[in-house]
Amino acid sequence: MIPLTEIQAARERIADAAIRTPLVRLNVDSGPAEVYLKLENLQPIGSFKIRGASNRMALASPSDLRRGVWTASAGNMAQGVAWNARRLGVPCTVVVPEGAPATKLAAVERLGARIVAVPHDEWFETFRTRTRDGLEGLFVHAFSDEAVMAGNGTIGLEIVEDLPDVDAVVVPFGGGGLSCGIASALRALRPRTKVFAAEVATAAPLAASLAKGEASSIEHTRTFVDGIGGPRVFPEMFVLARELLDGALVSSLDEVAAAVRLLVERNHVVAEGAGAASVAAAVNGHAGAGKVVCIVSGGNIDLPTLALILEGRTPH
Repeated sequence: MIPLTEIQAARERIADAAIRTPLVRLNVDSGPAEVYLKLENLQPIGSFKIRGASNRMALASPSDLRRGVWTASAGNMAQGVAWNARRLGVPCTVVVPEGAPATKLAAVERLGARIVAVPHDEWFETFRTRTRDGLEGLFVHAFSDEAVMAGNGTIGLEIVEDLPDVDAVVVPFGGGGLSCGIASALRALRPRTKVFAAEVATAAPLAASLAKGEASSIEHTRTFVDGIGGPRVFPEMFVLARELLDGALVSSLDEVAAAVRLLVERNHVVAEGAGAASVAAAVNGHAGAGKVVCIVSGGNIDLPTLALILEGRTPH
């Protein structure tokens, strides 16, 4: 797991970039648990990705950054890297999958990054190869990087400070960098606290991998829950997840859409599908009783998608 000392050092390193987000109660009087929301959607880029990107780029030397930076991302890590690149005055290129959410792409463009759109399978393969013809400079991996995970782990430090007797934490699972970073902090500080991954039924590679006992590929469907749910879990991330996490909680698309709606209605919080997946798991009792913290990982949802959900529909 990521050493606690590295997570603590990351906290100091990213203090001028990422904000310390609030932890608030979900305004629901009844239910299986006392649910709290860790509002990472309030970060300057609307997601937690600013933490890992800031830490990774802060550790880079001037020579590493001289030729610029690039990443592969469906939108949120793209914003994290682009935001820091603009701050540091270096060029940034982002490889995105065709069909990436328009809201996220517009934000990346506003931050001054160059966008390269490629077919989804080709984009996903970039996470394995960490290379792309025609691109040079520092590659910032969206999840499989210890510095990125240490930055993400700072969320765990804040949770323990704000809610020392937390019973469980539910974390949206995309590549695994967020859940493994947070779990590393909690294993060191509050080992009795359970940490669960949140997935969606249309693409739950971690649940399938845990059931099989090895990193596995699955058939998956792309939906409005775009920040999580890929075709597979990478082997190095599966090793970490198997050791650090207490399981994967899978919610349906309807449950995630209902959680997006619930957050708006009860807490006036706008969450993207991935950010609401943790809440869907908790309010449906999958994370157990007691004090459960849900990581609202981001709020970058396309407005037409949000409008459909608020009308009581599930986008397909």
